[in-house]
Amino acid sequence: MNTPLLTLVVAVYNNSRALQFIFAALARQTFKKFEVIIADDGSGSGTAAVVNKAKRTYPFRIKHLWQADKGWRKNTMLNYAITESSTEYLVFIDGDCIPSEHFLEDHFTYHEKGKVLLGRRVEHGKRWADSLTIGKISSGQFEEYTASDLFDAVKGNSVRLEHGIRVTNSFLRSFTEKSTGILGCNFSTFKDHLSAVNGFDESYDGPGFGEDTDIFYRMNLTDVYGKSLRNLAIQYHLWHPFTKVSDRNRLRFQETVRSNDPECINGIHKLSK
Repeated sequence: MNTPLLTLVVAVYNNSRALQFIFAALARQTFKKFEVIIADDGSGSGTAAVVNKAKRTYPFRIKHLWQADKGWRKNTMLNYAITESSTEYLVFIDGDCIPSEHFLEDHFTYHEKGKVLLGRRVEHGKRWADSLTIGKISSGQFEEYTASDLFDAVKGNSVRLEHGIRVTNSFLRSFTEKSTGILGCNFSTFKDHLSAVNGFDESYDGPGFGEDTDIFYRMNLTDVYGKSLRNLAIQYHLWHPFTKVSDRNRLRFQETVRSNDPECINGIHKLSK
């Protein structure tokens, strides 16, 4: 086994089908020196069964971290993954996003001290998600656009298909490397950048802000800034109903901005200030 040079953290909760797709996609990666940490926020036995089968099937190192289901505690699991990772560079994705074959290669190729790499995702619609199979993943067919995909885009059922076009030419990238925000499903940075802000703030109790915007804002306070991976590190999102961001999380982030403190109190370490 190759010694890992990066850790892929996959945040999951009760989506065994998608996790099977992710493992199949990871088997196609052009970059091989990675380990996988499944950061499991209380899934049932189905997730464990998928992970155990993957450990027997695939050559890369897989670690399954789990905690009891007591509501949304994704950030607790992300902090756990940071402490359990064996490499100095971490890539974060969600358990409903399928990485393209160059996904990890692009994150590793463009990684840079003092930066957070900011990837995007293709938002396919329900038809595409329902028709996806392990065979389409293993063959790479899922990365190719069909007439049906384009028709879905025309109807508005799929969006951001342009993010699925990989651009590596340095001249052309000058047009694609636009300033962009952070998505918790596709970003990477050094472990010590995360440790410097005490990791993810576990005070958030639902999706939105806590697993991306908050930690990115606090890393900016330590002079760690974003670097766009638009049209690189491509991933494909599996459709699900829209998730609403709670007002509590919006207010929590406003508190972060007001404090102007890069270290959260309720993170990797529980601080008293």
